[in-house]
Amino acid sequence: MTVKNIEKNGNQATVIVEIDKELMESGVQKAYLKARKNIQLPGFRKGKAPRVLIEKMYGAHVFYEDGLEEIFPEVYQHAVVEQDLKAIGRPSLTNMDISDEGIVTLTITTDVYPEVTLGQYKGLEVEKAEAVVTDEQVQAELDRMAQNVASTETVERAAEMGDTANIDFEGFDAGVPFDGGKGEGFDLKLGSGSFVPGFEEQVVGMSAGEEKDIDITFPEDYHKELAGKAVVFHVKCNKVTTTITPALDDEFAKDVSEFDTLEALTADIRAKAQEKADKQVNSAFEQAAVDKASENTTVDMPNALIEAELDNQMERFGYQLQMSGYSMEQYAKMMGGDLNTMRNAFRPAAEKQAKVNVTLEKIIETENITVSDEEVEAEYAAVAEQYSLEAEKVKTMVPAEEIQTSLKTRKAVQVIVDNAIAVAPTAKEEASK
Repeated sequence: MTVKNIEKNGNQATVIVEIDKELMESGVQKAYLKARKNIQLPGFRKGKAPRVLIEKMYGAHVFYEDGLEEIFPEVYQHAVVEQDLKAIGRPSLTNMDISDEGIVTLTITTDVYPEVTLGQYKGLEVEKAEAVVTDEQVQAELDRMAQNVASTETVERAAEMGDTANIDFEGFDAGVPFDGGKGEGFDLKLGSGSFVPGFEEQVVGMSAGEEKDIDITFPEDYHKELAGKAVVFHVKCNKVTTTITPALDDEFAKDVSEFDTLEALTADIRAKAQEKADKQVNSAFEQAAVDKASENTTVDMPNALIEAELDNQMERFGYQLQMSGYSMEQYAKMMGGDLNTMRNAFRPAAEKQAKVNVTLEKIIETENITVSDEEVEAEYAAVAEQYSLEAEKVKTMVPAEEIQTSLKTRKAVQVIVDNAIAVAPTAKEEASK
């Protein structure tokens, strides 16, 4: 096998390779042996027809296309891989010429990894917000914890905002019951806004056993059968309950946590909230820095890389849907589209991430980033601990090359982040938060 010519044009390479008769013959013979079991010629049992007679009847090159498939991995290895063309995507056979002597000449076209020119990726000025935890956030978490251990009790008084009224109700339009307007034993949290405007306010003041008619006018943007209509609901109050939340004191802290005082619990809530806020700010800063480095990169992005990233994003999203009990098809239908619609929706993000990927790969090359065997082992151990698996089991599931690539990519990101200059967000961005 001889490579006769290699021609690169942008992100595409065309290779002309000559295959000698012996190699081609080996592929053709394999193709014949696979195909003959389904071929029957007059005078021969099915599967016993000689190759020479089949070729005489159907043409001398009848098995060449299938024969080429048999040897194509070897052809591709020599014509593309060994030529260090950094091919991506699926190659295309654009021409096959067979000489009178049986020598086959192939023209193979393949997308190749693009030329990547890094722009500035060190010393980037990147906006970074301040990670602030407010007293209101801390108080909200304390209130949430109190609500989790709150109790309810039935009260023998008129309902107030914040109470829960258990009610039976039925709606009438001009004296006629309408669909969806009836309920029994419904627990209505007064002030929740879960019913049509004006309803809950008129339940306030009702006591257990009391019945009354409530006049309601549906909003103009309600569904068309009732939009803007004045109706009457007949309501019966069955009981009124109120929520008893514990006082926020040291006893509360002991009941809901490992802390002995409210002060210690509050400090812990603030510290955890601060840690979370710091992570969010740092993550946003990191992403902004990487995006900025990517924007500075010059590259003619081949479609094969975008499609590969698009496949990855669709696969990840499909897995997330599966964990929630949905298929991609079901989700697409719910969103009023199909899989092609979804794929198109993901494309802009895939294009952006594909450029980030090539930027980081170029930084790995430029910075000569490497990872040690010890780092790979440590990562295997970390993954094993995260998923409660044995490290050796993880090694059978995740190739070392994948771990190495992941670690190198993280280091490339860290090069950008460590050299970035944090600046305060503009007033406009601060105002939008």
